[in-house]
Amino acid sequence: MKKKSNCSDQVHAFTAWTVRKRWKRVLGYGILVICAGLLYAVFVKWSGIAIPCLFHLVTGLKCPGCGVTQMCVALLHLDFRTAFYSNQMLFLLFPVLGLVFIKYIADYVKTGQWRMGKLQNGILYTSIALLLAFAVVRNIFEI
Repeated sequence: MKKKSNCSDQVHAFTAWTVRKRWKRVLGYGILVICAGLLYAVFVKWSGIAIPCLFHLVTGLKCPGCGVTQMCVALLHLDFRTAFYSNQMLFLLFPVLGLVFIKYIADYVKTGQWRMGKLQNGILYTSIALLLAFAVVRNIFEI
């Protein structure tokens, strides 16, 4: 006697297939971004030419992101001291924002929707506020 196919088995198989498909997509884009970042870091290290900060060029002030390229290159060399002094606030926020990003990606893979929860949004808004305050302080006190 033939066993009836269970609808939940079909749904589970489809769900597992879509989750694998999303993981492949995320990993593909992640590898692409990491490779582009590494190529840019090598280019900056060898040539000494980096993308200039337009805000700094126009105003002469440091923006919240000034020093990010130097920080990333220093982190690639495991030079945490230089990385910290390149952009102190972003250096401190980097692990927290990394966890928020990992949760965001995991939720996408699980649900198929690019949405953040209230806690993630709160962390991001707080991070933006801290970075803006840091930009003001670093220009007043020349940090």
